[in-house]
Amino acid sequence: MKKLVAYFSASGNTAKTAAELAKAAGADLYEIAPAQRYTSADLNWQDKQSRSSLEMSDKSSRPALADRNADIAAYDVIYVGFPIWWYIAPTIINTFLESYDFSGKKVILFARSGGSGFGKAVQSLQPSAPGAKFIEGRVNPSAADIKAMADM
Repeated sequence: MKKLVAYFSASGNTAKTAAELAKAAGADLYEIAPAQRYTSADLNWQDKQSRSSLEMSDKSSRPALADRNADIAAYDVIYVGFPIWWYIAPTIINTFLESYDFSGKKVILFARSGGSGFGKAVQSLQPSAPGAKFIEGRVNPSAADIKAMADM
C-alpha cells in the first residue's frame, strides 16, 4: 500500500508534524504550497481584512496552488495535514482536493491547532473530494498518535 503525506503549513508547525508522520508511515511527502506564500500580515486573524480572514469568510475561496504535481493516482492512502483556521481547514485544502481525483482513496486528516479541535473540517472537505473515504486523524498529534495514524 503506497502512502503520501500532503500538507499545507503556513508557519512551519504542520510541516514538522507531516515530516514525522511520513517517516513513521514510510510515506512520500508533498507540500501543498500556495502560488503566493502567506506573510505574517496575511495570517493576522484579528484583522478582518487580512488575506486569511477574507479567504476564510468566503466559502467559495480557492487560493491558487504553486503546482499541481502530486501524483495522487499512484497512492492508496493520502494523509492531508493543515492548520485549523476558523474551526475548519484553510480553503487551500479545498483547492488541493478539487485539483485531483481522490475516488477510492483513503484520506486521513491531521491538523495543528492553537486551541480548537477539528470542528467542521471533515464536513467542509468531503464535498471537495467525492468518492474519497475520509478519516479524522488527530489534532496536534503526539508521537503515539503519529504511530497510530501511520498504521491506519
